[in-house]
Amino acid sequence: MGDDATENALHEARARVLHDLTVCGAADATVVSMVEDAVSERRWWVAQWPDGASYAPGLVAQDVQEALEEAGVRWPWCPHHDGTEDAHQLYIEPELGADPTWVCEKDAVEVAPLGELTADA
Repeated sequence: MGDDATENALHEARARVLHDLTVCGAADATVVSMVEDAVSERRWWVAQWPDGASYAPGLVAQDVQEALEEAGVRWPWCPHHDGTEDAHQLYIEPELGADPTWVCEKDAVEVAPLGELTADA
């Protein structure tokens, strides 16, 4: 994979994650910096494994989710259980694969593809 293809995969990852953060109201300057850090770290990973470029969006989303958890923030909340005693966050599936999707693990249902969360998911 050439540099252009690597950068395209990383730009797509950034755009999809930023969309979902924005929809959830979580895209402040600190979080955007977390996204940039995750993209930067994945640049090396994609360069080492070019065939894995299609996995970059899901990995960046997971990296951002983990960075937010370390900062004490859970994102994104499951719209099916938000505001209930069963409130929990969504997770990306597959963990390593193309076509990442936000999933409610409690109900084992897909909520939205990465980059397509809505305010009323």
